[in-house]
Amino acid sequence: MEIAFFSSKPYDQASFNHANAEHSHNITFFAVPLSVNTAALAEGSAAVCVFVNDEVNHKVLKLLKAGGTQLIVLRCAGFNNVDLAAAEELGIRIARVPAYSPHAVAEHALALILTLNRKTHRAFNRVREGNFALDGLLGFDLAGKTIGVVGAGKIGEIFAKIMQAMGCEVLIIDPEANREVRKSFRIVEFAELIKNSDIISLHCPLTPETHHLINAEVLAACKRGVMLINTSRGKMVDTKAAIEALKTGQLGALGLDVYEEEGDLFFSDLSSEVIQDDIFMRLLTFPNVLITGHQGFFTREALANIADTTLGNVTAFATGKGELFAVTSEKVVG
Repeated sequence: MEIAFFSSKPYDQASFNHANAEHSHNITFFAVPLSVNTAALAEGSAAVCVFVNDEVNHKVLKLLKAGGTQLIVLRCAGFNNVDLAAAEELGIRIARVPAYSPHAVAEHALALILTLNRKTHRAFNRVREGNFALDGLLGFDLAGKTIGVVGAGKIGEIFAKIMQAMGCEVLIIDPEANREVRKSFRIVEFAELIKNSDIISLHCPLTPETHHLINAEVLAACKRGVMLINTSRGKMVDTKAAIEALKTGQLGALGLDVYEEEGDLFFSDLSSEVIQDDIFMRLLTFPNVLITGHQGFFTREALANIADTTLGNVTAFATGKGELFAVTSEKVVG
């Protein structure tokens, strides 16, 4: 099949070209994101490949349909940027990568926690300048702390196991938690989780119900000095509320691999430009805030799995054989 590939980066091209040796599709890579202004580039392509910040709304879908698109494959697990109802109306199939490497994101969440707690990023810069003072680098033992895990899918379950192995008590909220999770961890209500957790880590999809799940009211009900980690989707955290909680000390540390308005920032080199997002720049002024640019998924293993599963979805659609990890407004496969 002809595949129009948007928001392409060099590492995408390398991993997809390698995986495509087994599928033999024709891939055209575009560095620009998918939007109403770029949808025409996909004309003649039966399949379109998109990432987390590409626009797949009703207008874009209509343009893609007019250009011959039959399938949209997301090279990610989340699909909150896709108008599923519009896709069904237009007869465009949607598929995703349900589990590229849950270990990658779970381990990155741990990296954020360890860095914020032990302040290794600050220590690194100090030592390079010949400053070996320990003042300001005080952390705490993770062993014995209570970790609240919001969402116990593949990533959340692995993260919970990691924290449990480090001697933490793990609380989980997930109405769809599987049998193994329910057997191994305490399943609690959201109010109990935020009240008792020393660290809260978000691992659930962005839906209308989870939009701004972490807001001013929730932060006020947390333990004072709680650490919040978000490697899921940016819009789950009300950034303005988080800033106010950081200013008062109610929020003791914040680790983000995602951000509400990341579409205008992440996956690009803006080091020579003036960033116009005042809220994002305000976050950077806090010494207890650590932000990475949506790199939680970024491991060799994950890139290989993403490419193989994405192209496998295209092949399954084209041949009618194999598993298509489809997404509709009513059902998610995988």
